Amino acid sequence: MAYEGIRLTPIGIVRNRSEKAAWQEKGWLDRAARMKAQRDSLSDIVIDGVPEEALEGIEDYSHITVIYWAHLIDDRRRAATMKVHPIGNPDFPEVGVFATQSPVRPNPILCTPVRLLERKGNRLKVTGLDALDGSPVLDIKPYVSSQGELKNAMTPAWMQRINREFDEAGGQE
Repeated sequence: MAYEGIRLTPIGIVRNRSEKAAWQEKGWLDRAARMKAQRDSLSDIVIDGVPEEALEGIEDYSHITVIYWAHLIDDRRRAATMKVHPIGNPDFPEVGVFATQSPVRPNPILCTPVRLLERKGNRLKVTGLDALDGSPVLDIKPYVSSQGELKNAMTPAWMQRINREFDEAGGQE
């Protein structure tokens, strides 16, 4: 493979009160409930891998997209897991990890659009981040609505059900 030497350097770290236990709940509705609660909690993103000037102007956006590494996923597990039942629900079809939002994937790079509440120096306070405490932040991008929702995008029925479950707790502002 031509790109075996790719290296990513974190630009910061997530600090919050999340618990790994939320991802280990046995029932998918219990797991979803814990994940919903985390979605509404506050997180700090501490930027320490690049100069603070790289953040200038970010506070002019209401939302940003945080790209981070799912650091607690065991390397052997992510290398061996190619198919999953979405959100661990055996009632959903087993599909390839690339058809899901599962953090267990060959490269556990995850991204979440979040509400940016404030910037204080090298710290960003956000809500809506589903990253666990200590997750390395790889990049931050401003959320631009023109790049958002696509017309005529198709979503499988099981993903629509998951989205409805999360929407019942209130959507992302």
